[in-house]
Amino acid sequence: MKKILRIIVIILALAVVLIIYFRYYKVFGDGVKAGTLNYVVRKGYIFKTYEGELIQAGLQSKQPNSMQSNEFLFSVSDEAVAKRLEVASGHEVQVHYTEYIGTIPWRGYSQYVVDSIISIGPGK
Repeated sequence: MKKILRIIVIILALAVVLIIYFRYYKVFGDGVKAGTLNYVVRKGYIFKTYEGELIQAGLQSKQPNSMQSNEFLFSVSDEAVAKRLEVASGHEVQVHYTEYIGTIPWRGYSQYVVDSIISIGPGK
């Protein structure tokens, strides 16, 4: 009986580890977004992270019969990238990001994490 209980505990522990890994650490997708950089700020109570917003061309509708700007909210993993983005507010930027299914406090508030800058164009 103890052997069966031990095997069940090991299987449950392994399942929990795999769920945490795939939800919070495994990259779900990656890509490139382009648009006008609205802001990049450093915020947080315990874990200070860089958060930003990119305004993309076009409109989107989250509710029927409504329109709003197409915004891309993101976190920034590298402080050097965040510093370069901070001075590029109002400029056309193209960034590479990775997407995770879940968020963790020390990585940022968003499931999209910008890890590099592809280009920074002229401001408007």
